[in-house]
Amino acid sequence: MTTLTADQFIEKKKAQFESHKNKLFKVKDISRKGVHIWVKEAITLMPQSNYPEKVFIIERVRFVESLGGLESKHRQEDKVEYRFGYFIIGKIGKRNGHWTWGQYCPFIPVNDFDRLIKKAKEESTIL
Repeated sequence: MTTLTADQFIEKKKAQFESHKNKLFKVKDISRKGVHIWVKEAITLMPQSNYPEKVFIIERVRFVESLGGLESKHRQEDKVEYRFGYFIIGKIGKRNGHWTWGQYCPFIPVNDFDRLIKKAKEESTIL
């Protein structure tokens, strides 16, 4: 098994995004009694400068609708939000050696944060 480099992984994710652009995705409501439907409008990806096995992502998403749950009254249709996350090469279990979505809130070096925000603005992910 050959693990993709960060640059190869980024190109793969960009191609997947383009082929699935405007496809709806679901997120569980915090109550777990409903879901929220969103659409991804744009993404920016960038590897961490001092850890090439980690790639940050900023997604611009647009809220479509809520189906039950506690948060449904707080959501507004057509509302744009940003989701920050990261992918990392897994080290354990079936994800060992494979790029996988980071499970926790991302930690990002100060210099990388500035570069990521600048790149996201240049790519029009951040409006």
